[in-house]
Amino acid sequence: MGADRLRVYAGSWHPGDQDHATHWDRLVEALRTLAPEASAAGVRLCVENHFGTMTQSAAETARLVREVAHDAVRVLYDQANLTFAHDEPYDEALRLQGDLVGHVHVKDLVFTDPDAPFRATETARVSAAERTVRSRVVGDGVVPWADILSALATLGYDDVLSLEYEYRWHPADLPDPTIGFARAAQVLRGILSNTAVAESAR
Repeated sequence: MGADRLRVYAGSWHPGDQDHATHWDRLVEALRTLAPEASAAGVRLCVENHFGTMTQSAAETARLVREVAHDAVRVLYDQANLTFAHDEPYDEALRLQGDLVGHVHVKDLVFTDPDAPFRATETARVSAAERTVRSRVVGDGVVPWADILSALATLGYDDVLSLEYEYRWHPADLPDPTIGFARAAQVLRGILSNTAVAESAR
C-alpha cells in the first residue's frame, strides 16, 4: 500500500489485569522481533499513547520505545488521548517522548465533566456510558494545538500530521466529515503558517 509507518497498539491492558511485568516483557520482545523486519521494509512502527493498552501515558510509551531501542519503533503522539485520560499535559508529554515521535494524531475535544475520573473498559474506543468528553473539530476544543505544533517544530518534528475524525464513533458530536475535515485542515494550515513565520523571526 506504500505506507511508511504503521500505528501500533501496545497490547491490551485495563485496571485489574494481572502480571504487568510478564506482559510488558512480551511486548518488548515482540517489538524487538518486528523492528528489523519493519526497517527492512522501510516502515516505522509507531506505538500510540492510547487508553486500554500498556502505553496509555507518555511516560509508558517513552519507556517502551527506549527499551526496544530500535529506530524502526517510534512514538505515535496523541495529545487528545493523553488529555481526556488525565495523563500528561502537552509540555510534559513532549519533554518525556518528544525526541521519539514518529507520527502525530490531531483531534480535539471538550469535557462534559473535567473532574470525572477516566474509565474505559474497551481498547479501540470509549463506550458511550463511560465518556466524559465530546469530540470537536480541531480548534473548537481544549487541546492547545498552536502551542503543541510550535513545541514540535522546536523539537525538530517536520513530518506528517494525521487528522483523526471520530464521526464514525460519535456522529452526534461532529459535523459531516466533508465539512469537519475542511475546517480542521484550514485551522491546521493557519497554525503551521503562523508557526513558520514565528520560527523564521527567531
